[in-house]
Amino acid sequence: MILCAVVVSPQYISASGHDDGQEEKKINPKEIIFEHLSDGYGWEVPFSHDLRIPLPVIVRGYDGQWHCFSSKRIQHGEEYDGFKLGGKDSKWHNKIVGERPVTVDGKTVMEEYRPWDLSITKNVLALFISVIIVMWMILQVARWYKKAGYKAPRKFTGAVEALIEFVYQGVIKPTLGAKAPKFAPYLLTVFFFILVMNLLGLIVIFPGGANLTGNIAVTLVLSLLTFFIVNIFGTKHYWKDIFWPDVPLWLKFPIPIMPIIEIFGVFTKPAALTVRLFANMMGGHIIVIVLTLLIFILAVLGPSVTAGATVVSVIFSIFMLLIDVLVSFIQAYVFTMLSTLFISLAQEEGHKEKEHEHAEELKTENK
Repeated sequence: MILCAVVVSPQYISASGHDDGQEEKKINPKEIIFEHLSDGYGWEVPFSHDLRIPLPVIVRGYDGQWHCFSSKRIQHGEEYDGFKLGGKDSKWHNKIVGERPVTVDGKTVMEEYRPWDLSITKNVLALFISVIIVMWMILQVARWYKKAGYKAPRKFTGAVEALIEFVYQGVIKPTLGAKAPKFAPYLLTVFFFILVMNLLGLIVIFPGGANLTGNIAVTLVLSLLTFFIVNIFGTKHYWKDIFWPDVPLWLKFPIPIMPIIEIFGVFTKPAALTVRLFANMMGGHIIVIVLTLLIFILAVLGPSVTAGATVVSVIFSIFMLLIDVLVSFIQAYVFTMLSTLFISLAQEEGHKEKEHEHAEELKTENK
């Protein structure tokens, strides 16, 4: 069963008393939510706030030298080789920063700067893991048919093959028709890639836990891929409808009202893909985290309230996680369906081209 957990350190919990004379610290929901949803230079270990799986840090300093070291050396605010994580007061909070000398009013002072950063962060490693899983899933089906011919696969391979058939026969082929084989490899890859990233984000332990599709940079790149395919492979009729659509002349000249709207629509399509996937997956994660935080927020009201809040929060969290599993599939399906639709609209031919193609088909049949 896929689970998602929020690990709250004792340093955030506000209790009714003090622990060994230490100063009581109140819980900060905003800080915890962003900490669990943002990228990082280490992979969190469940049920521990301090332990993290270290990842390689690769940065280029202001002197042009490349530095490579383990993120373990800078996990707790330590400085290593002139680099550290930006503090709460830094404009690069939780990002690797360095210091360089600058001259201000004739005096040399140390200024914080952001180096070139090619580190393998949690999100980067999660992307690699997702790619490997998708390749393994698809190649598993290919190996089966190479080995067993047309014999139907079973178990996990059969489930993957059923998903491929479902997406191809239900979405890609009916929408793209004869051009389906040309674009199916990309569209199927996008579907499985998004599905795997969504499901991995719901797993609490490594290799899960990375909020990839809740990162707008990831969804933006996927949307840009669809954008480039739509516009690079668009037909002449597609571009004609953008710059000279079939509308009354006064809507096109002298003020190009409709062409401006059509050009604006070219860019709103990838924007809609980006925000739709990002918002839905981010929202699901935030709801689960907030439900879990309610246990600690209401802890100050006493044991009975805490017990009741725990039961309610756990029940609703499990319910939301089950919904998120369904949403993971739906969002992958919707992204693929919309990408297919946008590509199909860019493959439309004019009436003359369709008549020419039909005539060519008749000539071929008569021969």
